Amino acid sequence: MLKPAAAFAIAVIAVTPAFADDQRPSADETKKITEVLAAMGCTGHEEIEKETRTDGGYHFEIDDAECGDARYDIKFDKDFKLMSKERE
Repeated sequence: MLKPAAAFAIAVIAVTPAFADDQRPSADETKKITEVLAAMGCTGHEEIEKETRTDGGYHFEIDDAECGDARYDIKFDKDFKLMSKERE
């Protein structure tokens, strides 16, 4: 009984980095996001994630973007259009 569980755990660990890579935007995507944020008056952020949706699409989530004197969580669609901007 332990052998199948151990094999499963090893398989999950081996595959995990592939999933993590899928959630990081490419260098070009990161550059475009930074440009769009700058155009919005935002100068920094804590993290950018590329989130896969259940319909197979994706969007970008920017955590703690520094916009003026406040921080925001911002979402862009795959075309870098603003989906939401929520104050932290």
